[in-house]
Amino acid sequence: MGQLPSQDIMALLEFKKGIKHDPTGFVLNSWNDESIDFNGCPSSWNGIVCNGGNVAGVVLDNLGLTADADFSLFSNLTKLVKLSMANNSISGVLPNNLGSFKSLQFLDLSDNLFSSSLPKEIGRSVSLRNLSLAGNNFSGEIPESMGELTSLQSLDMSRNSLSGPLPKSLTRLNDLLYLNLSSNGLLGKIPRGFELISSLEVLDLHGNSIDGNLDGEFFLLTNATYVDISGNRLVTTSGKLLPGVSESIKHLNLSHNQLEGSLTSGLQLFQNLKVLDLSYNQLSGELPGFNYVYDLEVLKLSNNRFSGSLPINLLKGDSLLLKTLDLSGNNLSGPISSIMSTTLHTLDLSSNSLTGELPLLTGGCVLLDLSNNQFEGNLTRWSKWENIEYLDLSQNHFTGSFPDVTPQLLRANHLNLSSNKLTGSLPERIPTHYPKLRVLDISSNSLEGPIPGAILSMPTLEEIHLQNNGMTGNIGPLPSSGSRIRLLDLSHNRFDGDLPGAFGSLTNLQVLNLAANNLSGSLPSSMNDMVSLSSLDVSQNHFTGPLPSNLSSSLMAFNVSYNDLSGTVPENLKNFPPPSFYPGNSKLSLPAGSPGSSASEASKNKSTNKLVKVVIIVSCAVALIILILVAILLFCICKSRRREERSITGKEINRRAQTLPSGSGGGMVVSAEDLVASRKGSTSEILSPDEKLAVATGFSPSKTSNLSWSPGSGDSFPADQQLARLDVRSPDRLVGELHFLDDSIKLTPEELSRAPAEVLGRSSHGTSYRATLDNGVFLTVKWLREGVAKQRKEFAKEVKKFSNIRHPNVVTLRGYYWGPTQHEKLILSDYISPGSLASFLYDRPGRKGPPLAWIQRLKITVDVARGLNYLHFDRAVPHGNLKATNILLDGAELNARVADYCLHRLMTQAGTVEQILDAGILGYRAPELAASRKPLPSFKSDVYAFGVILLEILTGRCAGDVITGEQEGVDLTDWVRLRVAEGRGAECFDSVLTQEMGSDPVTEKGMKEVLGIALRCIRSVSERPGIKTIYEDLSSI
Repeated sequence: MGQLPSQDIMALLEFKKGIKHDPTGFVLNSWNDESIDFNGCPSSWNGIVCNGGNVAGVVLDNLGLTADADFSLFSNLTKLVKLSMANNSISGVLPNNLGSFKSLQFLDLSDNLFSSSLPKEIGRSVSLRNLSLAGNNFSGEIPESMGELTSLQSLDMSRNSLSGPLPKSLTRLNDLLYLNLSSNGLLGKIPRGFELISSLEVLDLHGNSIDGNLDGEFFLLTNATYVDISGNRLVTTSGKLLPGVSESIKHLNLSHNQLEGSLTSGLQLFQNLKVLDLSYNQLSGELPGFNYVYDLEVLKLSNNRFSGSLPINLLKGDSLLLKTLDLSGNNLSGPISSIMSTTLHTLDLSSNSLTGELPLLTGGCVLLDLSNNQFEGNLTRWSKWENIEYLDLSQNHFTGSFPDVTPQLLRANHLNLSSNKLTGSLPERIPTHYPKLRVLDISSNSLEGPIPGAILSMPTLEEIHLQNNGMTGNIGPLPSSGSRIRLLDLSHNRFDGDLPGAFGSLTNLQVLNLAANNLSGSLPSSMNDMVSLSSLDVSQNHFTGPLPSNLSSSLMAFNVSYNDLSGTVPENLKNFPPPSFYPGNSKLSLPAGSPGSSASEASKNKSTNKLVKVVIIVSCAVALIILILVAILLFCICKSRRREERSITGKEINRRAQTLPSGSGGGMVVSAEDLVASRKGSTSEILSPDEKLAVATGFSPSKTSNLSWSPGSGDSFPADQQLARLDVRSPDRLVGELHFLDDSIKLTPEELSRAPAEVLGRSSHGTSYRATLDNGVFLTVKWLREGVAKQRKEFAKEVKKFSNIRHPNVVTLRGYYWGPTQHEKLILSDYISPGSLASFLYDRPGRKGPPLAWIQRLKITVDVARGLNYLHFDRAVPHGNLKATNILLDGAELNARVADYCLHRLMTQAGTVEQILDAGILGYRAPELAASRKPLPSFKSDVYAFGVILLEILTGRCAGDVITGEQEGVDLTDWVRLRVAEGRGAECFDSVLTQEMGSDPVTEKGMKEVLGIALRCIRSVSERPGIKTIYEDLSSI
């Protein structure tokens, strides 16, 4: 009889079976039968550490493994001391028998795909000294039993979806050195007792929803050196920041809270700090001189309400060792003196009200940001600046010409002088004076003359922004090879002549914008060699001849309209929509069968067919009305027949509409079973008349009529019609799989089936309902339309990533349902009441409540910007579907929360395109998406949509409305631009706000500032700011 392998080996081989992918072969090529040691530990196996005849360690970090792990197997390794599998793609749950791991001291499962709640048995693993579960999808509350891990020295559960309060039991971990619970959804107050853990060195709780007052006793008594409680909801008591700070604290971060008060008293609190970050709070008053804070190296006070002048001591450097100083986004005023500090490396004073001329000296500054102030004078004062590498002087009032004196900015690699009042021409010696320049931005000034020939040939330049000036002459010469230019924007100038044939040498060029110039001739065929090109705009010129035949396959944005091009559009460009080619180019034709060929013909003949169009539109409208009436009649007949076939008697089928607590009139209450039964057997999707017209004729109702329907804004339909509008097709009962992203809800598919459901609205993805669970809890259920969702594996993988998205200004996703057929896909999220921004904003029948006051509107803009900033920077994902109906107002305070975010990550390319088309009809689509063959939501397209929403908030108008009274109807963005260009911007404001303006100059100033921000958001993509800048600007109003 053969000898069996040891218990340890059997457990490891069983674990190996769950490995689906091992890109390096580290495990699969090593753990095999040939190398089994029947008498002990397989020491020859990769990642295995032996102690005698037992496995003492399993170390599989950073291998890219994909596996479904059964961790209960490792309880058989009775001598296991270390289990580390960090940074892989391993999924599974923590087993309930975790307490059986008696010898385990080190457990690191960070940055994997583990999910579910933490088992309470985890407290029985009393030998654990180091526990890291960071970067997974763990949810639910932290069990109180973790306080029993008395040997624990390091605990890291950051970047999960943990919720509930911080358990008091954690304060009993007397040996704890490191505690990191950041980036979760923890609530409530910080329990007393952490200050008594004498060994604690690091406490990191940032990025949660912890509230309450700052605990002065903790800051006085703790021995911790690093404390980060930023990104929560902490407040101060009686306007006093803190009673004291322990000498041991060296790094203190309380940014992104709701702290109030001033710093003028009690400055001695910070004497021992090296890093102090109080940015993004509501601190006010004048800044102290920080005279006796000798150790401070990093001071960040940005985006508060500090006022007064800038303390000279901060820039002198006599006693301070400051390396980083960020005072941006406050209300500081007055001039700044020379910067004498030799230690100050980074200085950010942007977005204040500083005045005067530039300082003569900048000391040791490497990064200097003075943008968005009121500085004036000329730029010659920078001639003695020696160490600057990054310089931003944009959005000031500088005048004169670009300096042609020999400067000391030999190290400068980023130079931004945009949005000033510079005049004259650019000097020829820029390449000599700034030899390391990578980014040059002098856009939106009043420059004249040609581009100096040597600039475009600089070997270091990567971005050139010269748009919105009055520059003239030819473009060129271009380098023959070796160019690093990635972005070249010369739009809205007066350049003329032909394009140089050497454009093909710009092989790294990704964005080329030559729009709105006087360029002529043909587009050189060498443009085919720009293999990296992703965005090309040469519209509004005088180009003739054919299009280059083989432009880059990477093109995502393309516009040649308003030229005189001819010939046939090349095959690789035919999928771009007609606005990429027309108006203009009357001799240019699209290939037969291309998506926009018929639309292009209609565009070219627009001026001669107005009467015909009117007749067609009226005929279509009449035909559609007849079709709708026939459809209703057929529906009623079918419904009557189904009643007879089922022999249902004595049962009320048509339920009466009930009024929501939120007041969303027009809702109809039916059970899910009734809903799905009413659609059973349907095989065709039902489109609204406007959608049919848009599909049939290629025109957008929002651009040609006053029609503007927005779901959730109080629309009401008779019961039969409302059911007929749904494109949900389902069995009578949900029998698939229901997955939740945390433990806050426990529900079965059957319970969801019988939950009463009220129709909330309809979008390109499907239909949304409010489901009422048996316990009275409301959920929003979005039933995805057939064909828009990705395949199950990819869908599930993407949905799990949503579990880490937790923010007070973002609606929480709770789970999803996957049914046995293609059309059974549901997304479950929190229900937010009383309704959407659209339902409160537009002056229409059914509007909820009185018109919003300015202070309410301003708060909503800041809330939305904060939510977007979180998605863009903390979670690195664009929203992708931002519109007024996807901004939900929560509670009596009307706290704004963004919903329906990242749905494009769950959808097919076709579903994403349809979503973007829907955004175009409603007026929120960024121009670059309209000009793209394969449009994908981006951070910048989110900013554009947010800018449109800002205009809606200011005007009270819907983005999809066509505004008449001009020569012809225009949409909201064009209407506002025209008014502002004519000096009549104040006429755009909602009449309700105009009344407030008259009695409050502060309101008027704020409204004009928001209008300016909105117009920046809807600029071209290269000029559009990021959401961080927008959030900071709105927060400072």
